[in-house]
Amino acid sequence: MANVDGSWNTVTKSPLGDQQAVLTIASSGDSFTGSFVGGMGTTDIKDGKIDGDTLSWSLDITVPMPMTLTCEATVDGDALNGTVTAGAFGSFPITGTRA
Repeated sequence: MANVDGSWNTVTKSPLGDQQAVLTIASSGDSFTGSFVGGMGTTDIKDGKIDGDTLSWSLDITVPMPMTLTCEATVDGDALNGTVTAGAFGSFPITGTRA
């Protein structure tokens, strides 16, 4: 299982432009908690799961409109790569590096 704990500087390439945020992860077995702090505010991680080197989680956001984002990313050393899915708006790439 990958070491995923810590802070990750992430960028999501959304239709509103690049959204930078810090993803903080605290793992416990095959699950994790944490937060996602960026220009659109702070939100807690929900349903954080770890499967090998793959993370999955969801976020409830209110800006630019209320919705739940679902995220999946693979951790490779100090790099993170994945997708953020925003319902009918589609999926966007997320990348990150360990802070």
